[in-house]
Amino acid sequence: MPRIISLFLATLLLLGCSESSTSVKLLPLSETAVILAFGDSLTQGVGVNTVEDSYPSILSKLVNRTVINAGIPGEISQHGLERLPKVLNETNPNLVILCHGGNDLLRRLDKQQLKSNLEAMILTIKASGAQVVLVSVPEASLMLRPPSLYQELADKHGLAIQAEIMSELQGERELKSDQVHFNKQGYALLADSLFSLLQSAQAIHFD
Repeated sequence: MPRIISLFLATLLLLGCSESSTSVKLLPLSETAVILAFGDSLTQGVGVNTVEDSYPSILSKLVNRTVINAGIPGEISQHGLERLPKVLNETNPNLVILCHGGNDLLRRLDKQQLKSNLEAMILTIKASGAQVVLVSVPEASLMLRPPSLYQELADKHGLAIQAEIMSELQGERELKSDQVHFNKQGYALLADSLFSLLQSAQAIHFD
């Protein structure tokens, strides 16, 4: 029975992910384009046995383009901001999926500082010539809602944002390997949601 429930929940979430949409349009990514997934443990793929089950690896197969995994477990946004310029210089991405701030929220660090750090990351990415997709991260509370700062930053800087998927996945035990991280099924749903968003934003198009 638990397995049946798990598959049912995953199917419902997958259907929801497939409806991801955004009013923000991105420049189309060529077949040789590089996508950088920048974040913490949820980007690296903590909770699964192989990097092939991380969301960047799964997304790479979906979009048929290079997706570089630049996730560092335990990293707070201040350290991510310090790390970002070197990573951008080394990878020269066309688009960056920015999923950061979870550790700030878990440690209850100052939200205004988190917002400032994320905004500095967004400006740094844009200055490099890359496009940005922002992923909201929920607070560690019963409601599992992301702080408003993510949507505020997306609105201010005209970013495509995936605002709901993290909250949805965090609320389903069957899709998690522990209290924070996802299992293989959870990461696959995250990748599918971002794939749908990239399609909706016209960054990815298949004939």
